[in-house]
Amino acid sequence: MMRNSLDLPGRPEDTRVVVAMSGGVDSSVVAALMKAEGYDVIGVTLQLYDHGAAVAKAKSCCAGVDIHDARRAAEKIGIPHYVLDYESRFKEQVMDRFADSYIAGETPIPCVSCNQTVKFTDLLKTARDLGADALATGHYVRSATAGNKRALYRPADLDRDQSYFLFATTQEQLDFVRFPLGGMPKAKVRELAAEFGLSVANKPDSQDICFVPGGDYAAVIRKLRPNAAEPGEIVHMDGRVLGRHDGIIHFTIGQRRGIGVATGEPLYVVRLDPDTRRVVVGPREALATRTILLREMNWIGDQPLDEGDEIEVFAKVRSTRPPAPATLKILGGKAFVDLANGETGVAPGQACVFFDSDDETARVLGGGWIHKTERSGAWAIDFPQAESPVSAA
Repeated sequence: MMRNSLDLPGRPEDTRVVVAMSGGVDSSVVAALMKAEGYDVIGVTLQLYDHGAAVAKAKSCCAGVDIHDARRAAEKIGIPHYVLDYESRFKEQVMDRFADSYIAGETPIPCVSCNQTVKFTDLLKTARDLGADALATGHYVRSATAGNKRALYRPADLDRDQSYFLFATTQEQLDFVRFPLGGMPKAKVRELAAEFGLSVANKPDSQDICFVPGGDYAAVIRKLRPNAAEPGEIVHMDGRVLGRHDGIIHFTIGQRRGIGVATGEPLYVVRLDPDTRRVVVGPREALATRTILLREMNWIGDQPLDEGDEIEVFAKVRSTRPPAPATLKILGGKAFVDLANGETGVAPGQACVFFDSDDETARVLGGGWIHKTERSGAWAIDFPQAESPVSAA
């Protein structure tokens, strides 16, 4: 049977597609493209949090104004549109985990958690319940058939590359989700929005974390966890007490500005100790990291991972950094990464994402959450056991 533009069997008019519409230009164009190609399209928007002060924020997402914009776009395109209340699920799976991660001295990425739980688990189930053959989103990432399954790749527009944030996508999800914008640049998407007559054609891209209007994440954490901001000491690596702070939630690994102490030498946050409430600072070279222990690793490469395996990969430890040579090793049921050239400022709570190369068309092989780091290049088998370190999708 001939396959359609979504690489599914059958004609577009016989194929139902649920589009996750956030109210922005990208997902609105996806819905319009699917409709123009003749697919049976249903738009779904998630209400994720109590809007409050975020309603009028132009650079947030999933706020009240965005729900309104999604509804207007669906009306213009001529497709049915539903708004689903996922507030309690979002609070439990994303907001609460975000707060707890900061309290534990980590630097979380709530957008990954949202994709992992609410969008690609709950919304995917809703799409299936609606009889959809696929769920389409406005993410800038590509997927294509590789052998007998689908694989995830970096997009054509690397300035918009969102593959780092989708490392937790399982194989089952990847087989069902489609990314129609993966092969085009952002400028073309805005052109299409104008051609379709969508009011969001010039709407700014979302930049803030949706439930953190204005970027004041500490205020959100204090609201969620009133006793989170406990004061403590700012301590140099050599043992000197340099000052005090109002809570480790105000600091991240690698931070230089706003530490609140002056010693005549540039100091960086090198460690956060939630048990003693200490912020440990030191010189830049103290931020060097060679070995990483991961937790909750998701693997979507072709070959299964077995005990003792060592696989050459290219790893990203921050969304803004390029993939760099690394070795992934499974040892004692744990997933370790050796960064060939080392990295600085690798923070627990961030993600380490694997690619098969460092070029523009690299395939995503999976990734995991950074649990602990080590300056040494040796495999640190004395690290505490990570929870569920490896899960092959």
